[in-house]
Parts: sequence; C-alpha cells; structure tokens
Amino acid sequence: MTTLDFFLSLAVAAAAGMIIGFERQWQNKSAGLRTNTLVAMGAALYVLLSIQLTEEQGDVTRIIGQVVTGVGFLGAGIIFKEGANVYGLTTAATVWCSSAIGCFAGAGFYLETLIATSCIIAIHLILMPLNKLLNRRK
Repeated sequence: MTTLDFFLSLAVAAAAGMIIGFERQWQNKSAGLRTNTLVAMGAALYVLLSIQLTEEQGDVTRIIGQVVTGVGFLGAGIIFKEGANVYGLTTAATVWCSSAIGCFAGAGFYLETLIATSCIIAIHLILMPLNKLLNRRK
C-alpha cells in the first residue's frame, strides 16, 4: 500500500464520518461531527493496519470483526434508560454505521462508502418526520 492509498482511505473515511456527524449535530444529537468522524477514521485505521499486517498471509477480517464488537460496546455506553423510555438507540446505531463506513473506506471501497453514507443520511432525513408523526400518535 502506498502512502497515497493510505491517505486517500483516511480522507474518504473522514469525509463520510463528517457528513454523517454534521447531520447528527445539526439535529442536536449527542454523537455529532467529531464522534462520527473519529469512529469512521478509527475503523479505517484498523482496517488499514490489518491490510498491512496480513499482506503476505493472514485474515484481514479478524480486525474488522473486532471493530464491530468494540464499537458495539461504545454504542452501549450511548444508550440510557429513563423510566419506561430508552434514549440513544438511534445515536448508537449511527455510530455503529459510521464504523462500517470507515471499514469500507479503509478497505478501498470508495463508491460503496459514498452509497452507504448517502443511505444513512437519507434514513435520518426521510424517516425523522415519519418518526415524529408516529410519536405524536401515542
């Protein structure tokens, strides 16, 4: 892997994380711009490290599996319960998706990173009004 490949993967991961984080911060959610950018970049870094370490032999997916688990624990810390209400599930899911975005970017799947980032943003923007409408119905 060249230094340019490394930089491009990190830049794509950072950009995707920033896009997701910007939307979350715009909506005044707890995990915003910096959190989603760092999660996406961190995941990309682990994938890049895995690729470097297993260039000759080994299984790149082992570190990716650990990223999934580790970010799952991070997400669990975002979720909290207050009485009968549970808060932070969407934020935790978004952080988990940001790590997947970082894994895609780190592995060099740039078009897929763009598509997945667009889907995450679309889910937040399109489904939020529907979610509010359904919550008012209660």
